[in-house]
Amino acid sequence: MNKSICQLCSLKSSAAEMLSDKEICILGENCAETHYNPGDIIIKQDAHSTNVVYLKSGLVKIHIDGIIKDKIIKITKAPAYLCLPSNFGDKINHFSATALEPTTVCFINLDVFKKFIYENGDFAYQIILDMSKNELENFHNCLNNAQKQNIGRVADVILFFANTIYNSNTFRLPVTREELAALAGITRESVSRILTEFNNDKILEVNGRQITILNEKLLIQISEKG
Repeated sequence: MNKSICQLCSLKSSAAEMLSDKEICILGENCAETHYNPGDIIIKQDAHSTNVVYLKSGLVKIHIDGIIKDKIIKITKAPAYLCLPSNFGDKINHFSATALEPTTVCFINLDVFKKFIYENGDFAYQIILDMSKNELENFHNCLNNAQKQNIGRVADVILFFANTIYNSNTFRLPVTREELAALAGITRESVSRILTEFNNDKILEVNGRQITILNEKLLIQISEKG
């Protein structure tokens, strides 16, 4: 990515919007844009972390290789930074990121990114806000997984895709049943059974990965009551 593309980019992060023209030029000289297809690995767990990764467009899953199986931590929609905890807390990636849809990523030189934080308070503040938002989301996800029954967890995931990812009550799930189960923290069999029940009860219309929410009010009640 060259500096003219950075200057004209309409998909800047809120932090990048705080950079001066000179800093934007420096960003362009130290940033590389890469495109990924669904299933491509963007960040590899246990690999050395040398760049800040900015998700410019697309959708990715953040996942960790567990002792028994892969665990999906979250689904992240652009625009977002993907590996700030690894960048600042360690030099090794503690998770992997895989594209779920056609995705564009910018790799930013870590030293340049840190220089912006040291020298530009507005930029640093936006990064802190972003990291704080992510941590609060993690707290809520942990609480839901600890307190909700399986049916409530599945309702949560469906509403998340509808309201946060696609802004529509009709969408195509970007994940398999097994990945959906990993995201909800339950078994694949439980996910399939609950989706079938939702379909039979006319709460959802389920056709493969295609989902249509028919009774949003009831789905929200199931989510809230868990």
